[in-house]
Amino acid sequence: MSGNYDFNCNLAQTLNIVEDKWTLLVLHRIFNGKNTYKGLQDALAPIPTNILSKRIKTLEENGLIKAQLYSEHPPRYEYILTEKGMDFRHVFNAIIIWSNKYLDGCNKNVKHEKCEANVEIKYYCKSCNELVEDITIK
Repeated sequence: MSGNYDFNCNLAQTLNIVEDKWTLLVLHRIFNGKNTYKGLQDALAPIPTNILSKRIKTLEENGLIKAQLYSEHPPRYEYILTEKGMDFRHVFNAIIIWSNKYLDGCNKNVKHEKCEANVEIKYYCKSCNELVEDITIK
């Protein structure tokens, strides 16, 4: 990847992991069940194989996925999301909701399973047990 942001900022440190156009797509495909190298390669065509390998390695090194052996002869691995990787679903959902609001050609929605209505993002205070509108970043 092109380089690291070397300052103490949540967004900058996250971008050090997911800064290029492929990393989030690889993680999202694993989240959606394309969890073998071949499955990822097919789902993300035309991703170059060296780029796919590097992105998988980056995600593993940063603890978002782990490789799990599923065939010994020949050795084959599937990629499993860790808890840290699973928490990225909130990022994906926020991107999907935002893109549906502002971009043309987006065809996915985040739906409530029970009634199939679109959902929106709200913030919840764990201390007060309340939904909040007045948030600040400190």
